[in-house]
Amino acid sequence: MPRGPKVRQLLSLMILQPGSFVSHENLVDELWGKNPPKTALSTVRTHVYHLRKILSQETGGPLASDLIDTWSAGYVLRAVPEQVDAERFLRLARQGETLLHVGDVAEASRVLSRALEFWNGGALTDVTCGSVLMQHVQHLQEVYMRALQQRIDADMRLGRHGRLAAELKSLVARYPLNEWLHGQLITALYRSGRRGEALCAYQELRGILQEELGLDPSRAIQQMQQVILSGSDESELLHPSNRSWTGPHSGPHSGPYSGADMGRLHDVSWRAVHCP
Repeated sequence: MPRGPKVRQLLSLMILQPGSFVSHENLVDELWGKNPPKTALSTVRTHVYHLRKILSQETGGPLASDLIDTWSAGYVLRAVPEQVDAERFLRLARQGETLLHVGDVAEASRVLSRALEFWNGGALTDVTCGSVLMQHVQHLQEVYMRALQQRIDADMRLGRHGRLAAELKSLVARYPLNEWLHGQLITALYRSGRRGEALCAYQELRGILQEELGLDPSRAIQQMQQVILSGSDESELLHPSNRSWTGPHSGPHSGPYSGADMGRLHDVSWRAVHCP
């Protein structure tokens, strides 16, 4: 990554909008918020000058400086979406969602899994994010969580309950307030013939919610417990694609990549941009 935190911020903002115009105003807002110094614009220009030099050194040629076009009110990073891992992630996530909606479940699982491979621990964790970058990071987090849910949904439909149970145990241990994930774990365990473990998973969720929030599981999760206690057919469990039962405890602050737990897209950095 280029040297200097502000240079990293500038390039990260351009990388997340490849081929799009990024205004001086947005760059200034990103670096200083609502109280920029009088020299903000000239400082931005200086940072971009150094950024061009760094790109030229790192990519091994004078043409690298041409990656950044100067416009009267901002800059454009001359990169196509396929050169940026964040854009590839978003494209695959959209493609996987479409496949799931049209009923091609196996292919949806494959494509969504490919999308999730780009997520490697956090989005821009090595970059200081101002208000503008944070909006992009939050959007990536939301898309990631949706893609993860849809891939779990697809795998559940494909009968991969045993494998999902192991994954979901890890997820709920790390993100204990995400009720949606707990519900999927309960479902996967029961459909794997592990009725006792499914009931234990319900009790664990109930204990966490009562201790942390003073709340009981959502009504739909409680209905799942009743299905398991009665030994009813597993088909009576709510289908994992139904989002209506996620409850009030699975909002944006309880998802896997909320707050300080931001995910990091693999190589969303200057290395994702190549000379034409």
